[in-house]
Amino acid sequence: MAQEYDLVILGGGTGGYVTAIRASQIGLKTAVVERGKLGGTCLHQGCIPSKALLRSAEVYSTARKSEEYGVITEAVSLDFLKVQERKAAIVAQLHKGVQHLMNKGKIDVYEGIGRIMGPSIFSPMPGTISVEMNDGTENEILLPKNVVIATGSRPRSLPGLEVDGTYVITSDEALDLENLPESIIIIGGGVIGIEWASMLSDFGTEVTVLEYADRIIPTEDADISKEMLRLMKKKGVNIITGAKVLAETLLKDGNVSISAAIKGETTSFTAEKILVSVGRKANVEGIGIENTDIQIHNGYIQTNDFFQTKESHMYAIGDCIGGLQLAHVASHEGITAVEHIAGKQPHKIDYSLISKCIYSNPEAASVGLTEQEAKERGYSLKIGKIPFKAIGKALVYGDSDGFVKIIADEKTNDVLGVHMIGPHVTDMISEAGLAKVLDATPWEIAQTIHPHPTLSEAMGEAALAVDGRAIHF
Repeated sequence: MAQEYDLVILGGGTGGYVTAIRASQIGLKTAVVERGKLGGTCLHQGCIPSKALLRSAEVYSTARKSEEYGVITEAVSLDFLKVQERKAAIVAQLHKGVQHLMNKGKIDVYEGIGRIMGPSIFSPMPGTISVEMNDGTENEILLPKNVVIATGSRPRSLPGLEVDGTYVITSDEALDLENLPESIIIIGGGVIGIEWASMLSDFGTEVTVLEYADRIIPTEDADISKEMLRLMKKKGVNIITGAKVLAETLLKDGNVSISAAIKGETTSFTAEKILVSVGRKANVEGIGIENTDIQIHNGYIQTNDFFQTKESHMYAIGDCIGGLQLAHVASHEGITAVEHIAGKQPHKIDYSLISKCIYSNPEAASVGLTEQEAKERGYSLKIGKIPFKAIGKALVYGDSDGFVKIIADEKTNDVLGVHMIGPHVTDMISEAGLAKVLDATPWEIAQTIHPHPTLSEAMGEAALAVDGRAIHF
């Protein structure tokens, strides 16, 4: 017997389950269809497990230099299986929490693969969902008034470079390593590539990064890229930019080797494993989109500002629509979509107000325009930049590399962008995000009295520096 719902969500990742919770709060009868585990990529193959490993790497790295803090220890060793056990325990705890939230919201969860059906005896328009159940029981038929597609993404590879899970891996396989490789080649120096380079280097792996662009993390401010490069090299990571990887040169013989074209010359690299980190691909196949009028462009579902597709009762959010492929973005897209479904007239999302974070060691974070973007848009700029070496808490913490950079419009004094690299900046960036939301000026940020000693003083000092009034630098 078909089940009727106000809303069915395809995908129970961060975007999907947050959408479901908000729908439940509004009073919509809601179901989630998830082929894997609730929490999706972020909880099980992305945000949470990778950050758990990064934390262990940070602790291990700190322990190895504990004498700098006056703490004398015997030889520090690493039990990587315990590292993995800790990661798994964190994921399990959060997974249990998401399941509790589904029960609390009286949200039905169907464990299986959901496919959108075309017009049928159940409905004159596309949108009926057939769920192929994981347990092999008969398909469930769901009759929703509205659908939200939140099917996420998966790692891309390079053409001709087959991921075999042993020699050539993606972040999915890397998260389940039982033993650390002695050496690794990371193809791609974007956010995920740099996080893995940082983590594995801190664990003691010899790391080489091959990046096609002329700088690592190329979507970030150029000053951030330059400082990240310096600090990655400082910890021993071999980073090569302008490297075009030649997939056809891949050889597997105990180790794995591959060549890259660099400044007109071909160079070969050898390591125990290759980690491919060249972006992510939307999961839009096998869910019945061909039975609808939904449009796909460059592999991503097309939507309007409220995440409606060409089928007005069907919405799409998160990684499957492209844009900023971040968990917190997917969540807020889902909230906007479901509030639009409910006729609540939500505000459009302003993506320039969304903070981005890199959880490497050092961390990096940003919101708003880069210096180059601001110049290209014709702004006259004034910039304040304060190094963490001028901040007492950073010295106490034992990590004074990096800086905070504030970019402001010289004419209006509005903050255009804030860029940070250094200790705990992923926790500090929200102040900058709030400043952007409130259209604050550097003067207003500086008027906020930042407690001493804290790392947040770097934000206050950078705001003062915009007008040449920094106190401690």
